[in-house]
Amino acid sequence: MALTGSAFLALWHDIDPPSQTEYMEWHTREHMPERLSIPGFTIGKRLINHDVPRYRYGTVYGGETVEVFRSRAYLERLNNPTDWSNKVQPTFRNFLRVACDRVASAGVGEGGAMATIRLDFADGSGADKVRTGAQSLADVLLKVTGACGVHIGLARTEVSGVKTRETELRPGMAEKEFDVVVLIEGSGAPELEASVPEFQAVIAESSIGVSNPQTIVYNLAYQLTAADMAGTEGAR
Repeated sequence: MALTGSAFLALWHDIDPPSQTEYMEWHTREHMPERLSIPGFTIGKRLINHDVPRYRYGTVYGGETVEVFRSRAYLERLNNPTDWSNKVQPTFRNFLRVACDRVASAGVGEGGAMATIRLDFADGSGADKVRTGAQSLADVLLKVTGACGVHIGLARTEVSGVKTRETELRPGMAEKEFDVVVLIEGSGAPELEASVPEFQAVIAESSIGVSNPQTIVYNLAYQLTAADMAGTEGAR
């Protein structure tokens, strides 16, 4: 199942080293199943890169629309964290979270790794320019060696910036905001790493008007879909 819906929520962060094992257990056994049980969430992907000094962990959730990420059902969960969430969330560090309108996609299937590229609008550019050129860019990026899927999103910080109880649990986010997110799924992390210079060159030469690429390549650590959750409920 490819990234589905017209929006996605992307997260990057670190975890205090003593809590890393518990974070992964919590995320697999409680947190992601909780999120995928919320109406409108379609898929969740947990990402990991053990070798980077910052943003070792990432998560991408697909949503039917961007409004899913400030829906009443979602905010209810965010404002009523579980006991386990109350324990794990304060161990987050360098937290980034942004909801995006998915404005273009290319490719089918799933990759075993994902490159996340955060971008700023170039001088004089904006959302309209991205919307106009995004599909052409996605189609070209898909042709780069190692790529099997591409998704381009426009950041909607007014959606993901809502303050909640979970926001209070995590240390404050001091990172600079960004405007565009490109997600590239691929055969594996080494293959995507080798193609990062070409990905960045293609983006720089495109017509969408963006700059300052911040790229990290991750392995896919865990994936869950709303269909998986429906199957679990049906088995009970």
